[in-house]
Amino acid sequence: MKKNITVISGDGIGPEVIAQAVRVLNAVAQRFHHEFNYTYCLMGAVAIEQTGNPLPDETIEVCLESDAILFGAVGHPKFDNDPAAKMRPEQGLLKLRKSLQLFANIRPVNTYSVLHHLSPLKEKQLEGVDFIIFRELTGGIYFGKKELIEDGTKAIDESVYTVNEIERIAHIAFKNAQLRKKKLTLVDKANVLETSRLWRRVVQKIAEEYSDVTVDYMFVDNAAMQIILNPKQFDVILTENMFGDIISDEASVLSGSIGMLPSASYGVCTALFEPIHGSYPQAAGKDIANPIGSILSVAMMLDYFQMHEEAARVRQGVTWTLQNKFVTKDIDPINFYFTTTVGELISDYVINKITDEINHENIELRKSTII
Repeated sequence: MKKNITVISGDGIGPEVIAQAVRVLNAVAQRFHHEFNYTYCLMGAVAIEQTGNPLPDETIEVCLESDAILFGAVGHPKFDNDPAAKMRPEQGLLKLRKSLQLFANIRPVNTYSVLHHLSPLKEKQLEGVDFIIFRELTGGIYFGKKELIEDGTKAIDESVYTVNEIERIAHIAFKNAQLRKKKLTLVDKANVLETSRLWRRVVQKIAEEYSDVTVDYMFVDNAAMQIILNPKQFDVILTENMFGDIISDEASVLSGSIGMLPSASYGVCTALFEPIHGSYPQAAGKDIANPIGSILSVAMMLDYFQMHEEAARVRQGVTWTLQNKFVTKDIDPINFYFTTTVGELISDYVINKITDEINHENIELRKSTII
């Protein structure tokens, strides 16, 4: 099978983790006889520096013609620390989501027993955690009208949602719930916000079409607490843009590191796959960033391509590296392996170069032959 993939490495550690994700995709192509063609494009701080625009028109055009997009991260302290900056890297990502109509963000949350000791939660609370957050991605306060009164004493961020925006992601979440444990939780703030009350009315009506799915409703402040107290109670979480942004980052600590979690954004014409972490500029160029979130995003991309056996092989490779403690510095600050080493190991696993006899010295030297 032949697929055309747009690669947007972005800023900070983005280029490093995306390089390993592409390495794994190339291993999949070799093992399963596929052809992946890559077109590299700019977005974020690097795009501002090179073109004066956080999202050049050329990037949008290439993305619209591609089968999928692989994305790293955007952001730079130069912009974060300047509240007066008129142009920001994140504007590129928001514009890309809107331009490609990427309205549904899917973030699976799983835990690995070998990493339970890294989570702030007790191990008994982590066993069996397996849920997915469906976050609406192109509406709400992030895309509403923004205004700063001239004297700087008042700011306005408007939150707007339409029935259609809610319906299209709700149907996706309900259909996914039907394939899982048949439970959906709508997270909102309906006791305070009119937009949340609209979400409830729309979801309650749609629920009638999915009689096999149990639906419950939870205020976002309670949901944030319940993700820590009893995360295994959740199966499918459906929520609006800002709430989804916050609780999915909160949920990432369950896995032991924010570098572990992937995500997918589905839209009208194509899909984008990215780790949920930021650009982490402090680690850029040091070969210490965790590439697993990006590599698991590749697995989600392969599922999107209906390459389910290939996706399973990638996930098996990730599990193998974790079980054998081939982990990056965020997971083990003493006995850690480099970003490139972890990517190489997972790639080797995908193409069957890994055997049961492991030569740790060779791995530490970044040699591809580990027997």
